[in-house]
Amino acid sequence: MNHTEDLVNTLTQSYCEYPAICRLDKKMIVSREILISVVQEIRKVLFPGFFEKSKITTEYIKYIVGERLEYIHHNLKDQIAASFIHQEEYEECDSECIEERAEETVKAFLQTLPRLREYLATDIEAAFNGDPAAQNTDEVIFCYPGVFAVSVYRIAHELYLLKVPMIPRIITEYAHNLTGIDIHPGATIGRYFFIDHGTGVVVGETTEIGDNVKIYQGVTLGALSTRKGQALRGKKRHPTIGNNVTIYSGTSVLGGETVIGDDVTIGGNAFVVTSISAGSKINAKKPELEFI
Repeated sequence: MNHTEDLVNTLTQSYCEYPAICRLDKKMIVSREILISVVQEIRKVLFPGFFEKSKITTEYIKYIVGERLEYIHHNLKDQIAASFIHQEEYEECDSECIEERAEETVKAFLQTLPRLREYLATDIEAAFNGDPAAQNTDEVIFCYPGVFAVSVYRIAHELYLLKVPMIPRIITEYAHNLTGIDIHPGATIGRYFFIDHGTGVVVGETTEIGDNVKIYQGVTLGALSTRKGQALRGKKRHPTIGNNVTIYSGTSVLGGETVIGDDVTIGGNAFVVTSISAGSKINAKKPELEFI
């Protein structure tokens, strides 16, 4: 018993020494579990009939969508309000003010859902047309990790644009955990975007991607160096990718000043830190095999 008491005392003392990794006497910021359930319901609204336990009929679709929107509205509003509470800009706001702002934010987000469906329709088309192994678009929606990660990213990105703290990152990390595809919610991605296979893909916060871009597994669109840490916050650190670009597996394109022009193809395992003019084809020098 004394051993346990000593350990308890040591741990509680450490809570005072390292307050940054404690949340004592404070409200919870957000619930990851609730946010995941909200994302799942949003995807059911975006892809009606795909993720159900039973058939949905046209006759009742309006009632089902309405019920789901109510669930999303209520739970997402609560989570957004919770995320606002500990932000500096809301320190002077009372609970009513925070609730009003959360209500405005969730309403604005819900209005983006029709546009999200337009973008996702192009992503599904790009995935199907870009992969001869795909039998149909149903298979693409059900099975492809890249499509899942991109759909979750597009949800998170809208919340990011609405300046919702923390929640967009939690949402994209949910997809990252399941797929191995890491897309920061701050990245800007155009229409007809396809990630083939997907494992190990990284898309950084300030990345800009045009339309009709296809990337393969292991591609990194990242920063050159993060040693300056927080001093780089808000600065353009990641590359700009033009339209109609293909980047093959294992390639890294790094740096905020790196611009990949339209209609560029970059072969596998390349390391790109300078801009590439439109229409170019880039390949890494083939390694030589040594037989011993």
